[in-house]
Amino acid sequence: MTALRVETLDTTVVAPADRFALWVEMADRVSAPVAFTSDHAADFRGHARMIDLGGIELTRFRYQSLVGHRTPRLIRKADPEVYQIALATSGSCAISASRRDTAVPVGDFTLVDWGRPHDLEHAGAADGLTPAASVTAVIPRALLPLAADKVDRLTAARLCGSAGPGALLAQHLHRITRHPEQFRTTDAPYLADVTLSLVSALLARHLDAEDELPTDVRQRALLATVRDFLERHLDDPELSPQVVADAHHISLRTLHRLFQTEDDTVAATIRRRRLERCRRDLADPLLRHRPVHLIGRRWGLTDRAHFSRAFRAAYGMGPQAYRSSAGSLH
Repeated sequence: MTALRVETLDTTVVAPADRFALWVEMADRVSAPVAFTSDHAADFRGHARMIDLGGIELTRFRYQSLVGHRTPRLIRKADPEVYQIALATSGSCAISASRRDTAVPVGDFTLVDWGRPHDLEHAGAADGLTPAASVTAVIPRALLPLAADKVDRLTAARLCGSAGPGALLAQHLHRITRHPEQFRTTDAPYLADVTLSLVSALLARHLDAEDELPTDVRQRALLATVRDFLERHLDDPELSPQVVADAHHISLRTLHRLFQTEDDTVAATIRRRRLERCRRDLADPLLRHRPVHLIGRRWGLTDRAHFSRAFRAAYGMGPQAYRSSAGSLH
């Protein structure tokens, strides 16, 4: 299995005097040339994990305080024609563009248009112990299925990352950038489509333009919403396709069509994810004293016999045997 293409940069692998220049060169490649300054330029410590999804690039940043100026001169020199949506995950972040000055709290997004002048500031904690951090997605302007003049209204705006499509986008970006090793290169096109759909849904929500999104984009965003709902309710024994459909105000037929695009069914997805959670718990040494049937009950599988049969069908052995075999590996 070939994993996603991941590039990492750690400035501490070079001499202190070369660290800031190394970081600036990387940042120019990820987004566009920026005039950066830092109070820590003499010994800049930063780490970046860049994941190429094919046309869309995700990056997880951790760094010391930075100030950046994207000037008209730099734009004339190079305009990559991309947007960057950035989720602040640590530190104090602010952006100024289009006569708008915005503080971006941890947990919220902002939209950066690299074809327009702007100023950025991102500082770590005053004690110097907690760095600034962010997760970003760089997306070609041409890919966004929304009118450019409307998207421009959101440049440097604060976009909610704790509810609705913003929360789903944040979870999506965290999942990929924290553990890219769980994905294969063949997953990249799908991950790119989901990223684009969730970014589009987030922007459309703030523009009150959700009806303008193409059908396939709306469907991918809805599917991401449904999958998030499933993950949060796997422990509910009453979780069923009808319950899921009712929770999202769609028909059962519409729900089934959503999952048919992935050659799956809702019921099969619920069963598989419950069993995966059970398998994880059965292999956890900290839970070895919890009875097997309570592991199943924890994830909505309340019938002992059914749980045992389903687990055996999925993994080739019963849950108790699996726990014993997993324990022998510790």
